[in-house]
Amino acid sequence: MSPTDRIEKQIVLRAPRSRVWRALTNHEEFASWFRVKLDGAFAVGQIVKAQSTYPGQEEAKWEMRIEVMEPEQLFAFTWPAGDAEAADRSLWNRVEFRLEELPEGTRLTLVESGFDRLPPERRAEAWRLNDGGWTEQTQNIRRHVEV
Repeated sequence: MSPTDRIEKQIVLRAPRSRVWRALTNHEEFASWFRVKLDGAFAVGQIVKAQSTYPGQEEAKWEMRIEVMEPEQLFAFTWPAGDAEAADRSLWNRVEFRLEELPEGTRLTLVESGFDRLPPERRAEAWRLNDGGWTEQTQNIRRHVEV
């Protein structure tokens, strides 16, 4: 895997692991901090349709397939990074949220991988946009769980 194939972010949240887990896997809470409308709850194997609620990005729509829900440890989904219309789900990126309990709260490690499968002309821009997006989303979840 090349360095451009993945984005990795870590953040320590001053909240119990159970609280962070709920923010990640309860579709209503996820929708709140991620700033998106979802058409259903999260369950392994479920395809959930999403639409952005960020001002100026309300036209952005995509699907996500819930892949893994290991309670208070790992939540993962796949989605069409860089190409919201991508029909071939085998080419979708994987997003993982791993939780680790710490004395001061919870370490959240986020990894999105699969960028090297994108066409070369779209890869760098998709990586750049998602890297910035995940930086913002880690702060959104911080504000959501550290209330």
